[in-house]
Amino acid sequence: MMSSVGVVVPAYRPDVDQLVSYLGDLQQAVDPAALRVELDAPGDTVEAAMEAVPPGVAVSTVPYRRGKGAAVTDGFEALETDVLAFADADGATPAASVAEVVAAARDGTADLAVGSRRHPGATVESHQTLARRYLGDGFAWLARQLLTVDLYDYQCGAKAITAEGWHRVRRHLYEPGFAWDVELVAIAGALDLEVAEIPVHWNDRPGSTVSPVRDSLRLGRALLAARHRAERLRDSSVHTAIAARRGESPALVEQDSPER
Repeated sequence: MMSSVGVVVPAYRPDVDQLVSYLGDLQQAVDPAALRVELDAPGDTVEAAMEAVPPGVAVSTVPYRRGKGAAVTDGFEALETDVLAFADADGATPAASVAEVVAAARDGTADLAVGSRRHPGATVESHQTLARRYLGDGFAWLARQLLTVDLYDYQCGAKAITAEGWHRVRRHLYEPGFAWDVELVAIAGALDLEVAEIPVHWNDRPGSTVSPVRDSLRLGRALLAARHRAERLRDSSVHTAIAARRGESPALVEQDSPER
């Protein structure tokens, strides 16, 4: 029997027409059993426009900005499928490539399948600005030095994980924002899940809500935190001692949310 797939699309200030078109493409390419948008702080205009989503798409709206990681976590917690996937709302990863990422988790190739725009086999239709490319390349290089999972790209907006894999990682995820991607990879590696990197077609979308400088600093700090949590799971005495002194805030799944 074919594994069922659920897809979550986290959205904040989306281009609604583009998002609605992308949702239709995802329905055709992935054929998910569940497709849901996790929409943050939409405002009346965006919320009204979202009524145009294709039939069968669920839209969960909150009046504040949760952050990408918290939104995807809420969406995953609401799914009851064999495979859980997410795709960024800007559609930079085309639906056909999302389907290839999903297939790697669906057919048993990996517990966690990670889309990659930096993989040698990837096709990049249009590039980010030079500054964003340098910052992204630098972050990927640093992540390879610090984490046990060796990838070309940790932050591409398309990933899929088996339900069993999600059950194992979910209580170890803390990052509410864009750093959630790299934390997910770090924790999967620490728990010895099989991680596969899938090259994608990718097209940079202008108007990103990510600030190259501010969010790069946040990502750097979050990368160190993800490494710390991963090392704790690998029974590092040093990181266990550090955690005992610092304490820890609740994991995302333990925090209050409209979906929990």
